[in-house]
Amino acid sequence: MLTRIKVLARKHAIGTSADPVLLEVFNNLFMSIAEQMGVTLQNTAYSVNIKERLDFSCAVFDANGTLVANAPHMPVHLGSMDRSVETVIRANKGKIKPGDVYALNAPYNGGTHLPDITVCTPVFDDKGKNILFWVASRGHHADVGGVAPGSMSPLATHIDEEGVYIDNFKLVDRGKFREKELYALLRGAKYPARNPLQNVNDLKAQIAANEKGVRELRKMIALFGMPVVKAYMGHVQDNAAESVRRVLDRLHDSEFSYEMDQGTIIKVKISVDKKKREATVDFTGTSPQQNTNFNAPAPVTRAAVLYVFRVMVDDEIPMNAGCLRPINIVVPEKSMLSPEYPAAVVAGNVETSQAVTNCLFGALGALSCSQGTMNNLTYGNDKYQYYETICSGSPSGPGFNGTDAVHVHMTNTRLTDPEVLEFRFPVVLEDFHIRKDSGGRGKWHAGDGIYRRVRFREKMDCAILSGHRRVPPFGLAGGEPGHVGENRVRRLNGKEEKLKGCDQTVLEAGEAVIIVTPTGGGYGRP
Repeated sequence: MLTRIKVLARKHAIGTSADPVLLEVFNNLFMSIAEQMGVTLQNTAYSVNIKERLDFSCAVFDANGTLVANAPHMPVHLGSMDRSVETVIRANKGKIKPGDVYALNAPYNGGTHLPDITVCTPVFDDKGKNILFWVASRGHHADVGGVAPGSMSPLATHIDEEGVYIDNFKLVDRGKFREKELYALLRGAKYPARNPLQNVNDLKAQIAANEKGVRELRKMIALFGMPVVKAYMGHVQDNAAESVRRVLDRLHDSEFSYEMDQGTIIKVKISVDKKKREATVDFTGTSPQQNTNFNAPAPVTRAAVLYVFRVMVDDEIPMNAGCLRPINIVVPEKSMLSPEYPAAVVAGNVETSQAVTNCLFGALGALSCSQGTMNNLTYGNDKYQYYETICSGSPSGPGFNGTDAVHVHMTNTRLTDPEVLEFRFPVVLEDFHIRKDSGGRGKWHAGDGIYRRVRFREKMDCAILSGHRRVPPFGLAGGEPGHVGENRVRRLNGKEEKLKGCDQTVLEAGEAVIIVTPTGGGYGRP
């Protein structure tokens, strides 16, 4: 027990100037709101992809669409959602009313790829006149149409072949859900959504998640007052910018080149201006726009840069726009990191984003290469559609080994529990195990990869989008590269047939798909 012997001097009222203790409070408050939105979305979602795999992100923005706090959900969404909010603000200037909610997935107007649908909700003042904040949630929908169930076809070469294109659609008009118009949109594309009911129910869950964010922000305003909340929205971003500048103080000029299985090259040059405490991340020299779907829209590249530099910060800060303030990003036009319409982009979001991330860590010398792919497996028919990303070992770095069988970098989902998978879909998970000692060797070794075999109980289309089936993931500082991955199918006669890294096939009932993941590289000489 402590007894006070000196009278406590009462502190002044909470003001708008930055206070270290309150800065920490607001850092966690803003992050907490985004995390509570995520819990609401998980609890109310309809699809396995969002409810079980947690393939979603939630975030809070200021009135201009600047990111204030993003819950640590999906890194590939982190630095790109603000572009969606900015698009909604720009396209609806002067027309936004209380009770309005908007949806968007357009990769050339703030989105990433078509399965990722972003729902944006404005937060008005009590009089309903001025927008104070925005909240948004982005969910990866199990199917939005396209030439293959799951909307992740490796054969797509035009954006229309990847599904329904949604550009600034009003989901809710002054509190009225536009269900009829939404169904018409989902069914009206060249390759329409296969299960619009699932899309509609997941979008309702995203609206509910946003509403949770709206209510929590209103509580915060009621507790602290608008001037204080607004001031600390700025302070948390200033703090994040300074945290990144402290990282830049320790860095030096560097560059790196990263080859993908298709022969394309990601190039990056990091130039540090010590005097200004700024850095330029220049992707000049990267391969031009491709006729495949490995083109990554500019917001995806930006998300990778934001993620990498946030990872380099040791401080507990929310992911926000301040992290990118000291960093200038240069992306050449008409490159595979800044494609133009109507380029296909579905693999750019999931695969090229991983390549950019590994290229940046390689330039910084901070981490060996991860498995460098999400192993995007989709299968389904007109009734069922399922999508999953498959884990492998995490990369090693100076002073630490990798971890076995975890999702890393731009994906942060989990795999559906076998019981749920087999209950919701006509499949059997025959085998799923860690491949011992498969991680890249080094003074510090990468984590081990996995083997996964799924047998189908109905005839289904099956597609795989994957990388590092030809080029081994690199090691650093003398570390050995990891192993390449493999994709196979087991036919009814028992024979196994090898698939390409990006392939599509039809499996009969009783046939199985097998994924052997690549593994990260080692760090330091073994």
